[in-house]
Amino acid sequence: MTTPLVGSIEGRIAEELGVRERQVRAAVELLDGGSTVPFIARYRKEATETLDDAQLRTIEERLRYLRELEDRRAAILESVREQGKLSDGLAAAIRAADTKARLEDIYLPYKPKRRTKAQIAREAGLAPLAEGLLTDPGVEPLAAAAAFVDADKGIADPQAALDGARAILTERFSEDADLIGELRERMWTRGRVTAKVRTGKEEAGAKFADYFDFTEPFTALPSHRVLAMLRGEKEEILDLVLEPEEPRDPAAPPVPTSYESSIAQRFGVSDRGRPGDKWLADTVRWAWRTRVLVHLGIDLRLRLRTAAEDEAVRVFAANLRDLLLAAPAGTRATLGLDPGFRTGVKVAVVDATGKVVATDVIHPHVPQNRWDESLAKLARLAKEHAVDLVAIGNGTASRETDKLAGDLLTRHPELGLTKVMVSEAGASVYSASAFASQELPGMDVSLRGAVSIARRLQDPLAELVKIDPKSIGVGQYQHDLSEVKLSRSLDAVVEDCVNGVGVDVNTASAPLLSRVSGIGSGLADNIVAHRDANGPFRSRKALKDVARLGPKAYEQCAGFLRIQGGDDPLDASSVHPESYPVVRRMAKVSGGEVAALIGNGGTLRSLRPVDFVDDTFGLPTVTDILRELEKPGRDPRPAFRTATFKEGVEKLSDLESGMVLEGVVTNVAAFGAFVDIGVHQDGLVHVSAMSKTFVKDPRDVVKPGDVVKVKVMEIDIPRKRISLTLRLDDEPAADAGDGSGREPRGREPRGAGGGKRAPQPRQGQGPSQGQRQGQAQGQRQGQGQGRGGSARQAPPPANSAMADALRRAGLGKGPSAR
Repeated sequence: MTTPLVGSIEGRIAEELGVRERQVRAAVELLDGGSTVPFIARYRKEATETLDDAQLRTIEERLRYLRELEDRRAAILESVREQGKLSDGLAAAIRAADTKARLEDIYLPYKPKRRTKAQIAREAGLAPLAEGLLTDPGVEPLAAAAAFVDADKGIADPQAALDGARAILTERFSEDADLIGELRERMWTRGRVTAKVRTGKEEAGAKFADYFDFTEPFTALPSHRVLAMLRGEKEEILDLVLEPEEPRDPAAPPVPTSYESSIAQRFGVSDRGRPGDKWLADTVRWAWRTRVLVHLGIDLRLRLRTAAEDEAVRVFAANLRDLLLAAPAGTRATLGLDPGFRTGVKVAVVDATGKVVATDVIHPHVPQNRWDESLAKLARLAKEHAVDLVAIGNGTASRETDKLAGDLLTRHPELGLTKVMVSEAGASVYSASAFASQELPGMDVSLRGAVSIARRLQDPLAELVKIDPKSIGVGQYQHDLSEVKLSRSLDAVVEDCVNGVGVDVNTASAPLLSRVSGIGSGLADNIVAHRDANGPFRSRKALKDVARLGPKAYEQCAGFLRIQGGDDPLDASSVHPESYPVVRRMAKVSGGEVAALIGNGGTLRSLRPVDFVDDTFGLPTVTDILRELEKPGRDPRPAFRTATFKEGVEKLSDLESGMVLEGVVTNVAAFGAFVDIGVHQDGLVHVSAMSKTFVKDPRDVVKPGDVVKVKVMEIDIPRKRISLTLRLDDEPAADAGDGSGREPRGREPRGAGGGKRAPQPRQGQGPSQGQRQGQAQGQRQGQGQGRGGSARQAPPPANSAMADALRRAGLGKGPSAR
């Protein structure tokens, strides 16, 4: 890999992050040396001067981009040098290019390409004609062109010569790097996207109805709208046009656009009544319309998609983080129910450690209707295995199964059960996976889903890491995003979450272990194999006996692996083995053993961190050690809490405007949050209905898994849409919620105003139904659905994200990921 002089990349990253260059240089050295972000953030604070994991992730990403930029710069320099065209000025411009786009603009005139009309014209000797007409417009074009007529060269008449000269100038105008850069930024700030429905596609593309006649500036487009329109175009429902500026009044006299004027000014073209002025003006117009505008359109389409993808990936990653760090119920025996009608409800009981102790299939619903028999089976299983929790998957028949569980609690209060609705997103992906076959050999695939549902209530993180993050379905338009970009971001989130919580090495699955710093899938399998062959690990040192787990891997992983009840009490904490000598010095100073020091807040607070600083361990590390010793192995996840759905409210038709309900936040997007209120259809709390004050990011107010109280504002049964508010004193529209799907009176209907943006609500007011739906429509079309992305029920054409939104994040509390 070709890299610039040491410090140039690091200095730029430091400037972008607002930190010292030496901090970035230290981080880069550690990353290049094989250290992971979680390890550096936790155990190398002295080296990086306390850069946190978010800063380190940014450094990692920017380092990748800038190194790719340097590699491309080197390749371009070599290419131009081989062509014999590398002047000192050009080389300086290439070396000064600070983005990939700028670099490609400079390279464009030298980029090997197929023979163009301009190249053919040059080969025919028309370059002097083009240059002469540009530098001396006083010459009559046709007269000047007559001298270049040559049938042997394919120039049949003066007009053909002028056409060749125009091709040469058009290419020259469209490959000026400074000009293209200037026009690109102008079009980005002034331009807009216009979407129109294709003729005859209105019915087939009903889910894109909000974009049938739509216009919005580039700079105002949120990511979900961009991705929605691009998908509509891909599905041949919409036609998209990128307009450089507001259209002019057709009745107004034609004048050159500001873009044409800039091109003309750049190359000294002006209308001064000379014979060649009109021909040059026409050439400028031709260059703009046929080359420059097309080029900029491609660039800005890519820019829109990239920005939309970046935001979608950010939202997906943030939601995934919240879901993985949802409160675990902990080590409590759990009965998992995977609902179904015809095939029955699959049942699995797992003990406190997640081990499967019983399975069954019951048929309480139509067509069998064996309600009492099913209750008897569940009661027997709960009593026999001392079950504490009932985890109910939120797929088809979930509310009916929730009712069954409620009846179980009512009839058998002595069991002391608590029922919780759990997201089953991705459960089918896990059930059919090779790991599930290895983990649950001989078990029917359908029953594995019930096991997964039960375990993800006990510990969402430990169970969800077994599933490809993209199949968990908390993103927007995940199937339209860059696979590499999305996977890289989601893998980083999973890695940060797993290492942030810590892992019990004696109970963790191989997929969970593989996410620990320094451990890949191969080493994870080796750890499990060693554990199976030799019994539980008694100390962290014993990890060195695992095949292929060398010093570097041990350094990276040891602090994140926990050993409960082992030979050394420090092995159950996040204190790294390399820091054990510091703890022993602390114990010596306090006059006791290490075991007596752990958890002894009074003694620990009496110690001065600065007294234990040395050449190896600085103040940040010593402070972290003291904090960890006070609460060893503490779980950063929140406490376990469940939502209670209102009795009798089980479907859309049961809802009424003004109802105040409890629900679980299932997904958070840029425009608001989706909330499961127990009616098989998530409701939307628009960002403007989240607070009395302005909310920039909905995640500042709620996160997936949060239990919230909401008020029902409007219900649109035909389109399966529910409008909610977190502001419980909001009053619903007087005529809203009639179930007709009609727009409330006195409000602008969808599509009004020629597809232009709906008026924005005043601060403190909720948006109209049309505004909420218009802003949310595109987002809702791309979210993952149900299990692994397949819909739990076929949504109607107009339905979008509310059926797709990930529902009911599993909640609970436990010491560390299993």
